[in-house]
Amino acid sequence: MSRSSGGRSPTSHSRRPSSACSSCLRCSPTSGPSPVPSPTPRHPPRRSKRITEAPRRLPAARPASCGPRQPSRTSWVALLAGALLAVAAGGCGRASLPLLGTVPPFTLTERGGDAVRAEDLAGHVWIADFVFTRCPDFCPALTGRFARLQHQLAVATDGVRLVSFSVDPTHDTPEVLRGYAARAGAEPGWLFVTGPRDTVAALLREGFHVAYADDGPPSAPITHSDRFVLVDRTLHIRGYYHGTDDADVARLVRDAAALRDGRAS
Repeated sequence: MSRSSGGRSPTSHSRRPSSACSSCLRCSPTSGPSPVPSPTPRHPPRRSKRITEAPRRLPAARPASCGPRQPSRTSWVALLAGALLAVAAGGCGRASLPLLGTVPPFTLTERGGDAVRAEDLAGHVWIADFVFTRCPDFCPALTGRFARLQHQLAVATDGVRLVSFSVDPTHDTPEVLRGYAARAGAEPGWLFVTGPRDTVAALLREGFHVAYADDGPPSAPITHSDRFVLVDRTLHIRGYYHGTDDADVARLVRDAAALRDGRAS
């Protein structure tokens, strides 16, 4: 993809199945969940070129002074106002996550054949990833991570939703996605969506602001992001996370649970 967010820098993937990929970073994570096995497809696998983006972060907050200085008379008003705001926000234990954009309206097709719209996801905290079923490299690792997340975040009990967007929509029909989802052990709260190639490309580039390019011949690699994207109940993007990094995925779990439980704003 030609556009990325937050200074993200590219790495690349080989689409040929192999035990080690010499042209990308961390194709085979050394820890974390086991990748979902990819059965021998009827069509040859396509190579994948990974874009490894740096997550967007807010500047570190300036630490408050904790010395014994007595506040001036004129500062009492400010102190009182701050206390009232803290009470209104639910106390000082709430996390604050950045606002990094808004997911635009879209209509795609889920593996069961039903239409999925952005407004259908409003009211849920959800996490997006970007994979394709013929990817022999890091996509199985990302899907394996999602398989663990659906249990960690109680996807099946109206918890956090998971949405896997196919970056190879011409091949990944709803029928193909059904088989892929079944092999991954996906529960109903984990959606697999596909749609017209131009629609998917615009949504990824302009909506999620992640890398995507599939403009060459079938033998050319598909360039796509390895990020997980956290979205809140009002379709605001709240975080980007390295999908193959244990520490980043652990941070994602904490942030998603905080949004789900009302402990983050």
